[in-house]
Amino acid sequence: MEVAASIAAVLMAVVVVFQIALSLGAPFGYAAWGGRHDSILPTGLRIASGVAGLVIYPLLIAFVLPSAGIIEADWIPGTGEIGMWVITGFFLLGGLANFASRSKRERFWGPVSLAIAVCCAIVASAL
Repeated sequence: MEVAASIAAVLMAVVVVFQIALSLGAPFGYAAWGGRHDSILPTGLRIASGVAGLVIYPLLIAFVLPSAGIIEADWIPGTGEIGMWVITGFFLLGGLANFASRSKRERFWGPVSLAIAVCCAIVASAL
């Protein structure tokens, strides 16, 4: 369970770096948000990437690691089996959306999301 949670956290950290890079103007719009932008994302999507990279994914990491018992985080409510299954579903749907993208480069994130989903399912099933 700890290995699965650690792998999930590392993969989410990769997504964090990618989202922050997008928010700072990295020209990878073709690999995110539906792949509709060839280079730098428009302001609204850059803000969304910033929120994802600085808030959403770090909170998900902060949920997964204590659920697996790797770190102590009493301040995070609801850690445990139900929350882990919700996160599993979130990444499963995200992976399917990535695979369905018109952008070949965005489809790269499909296996990443599914790997995170599998790791989260392992943690959830062990609780």
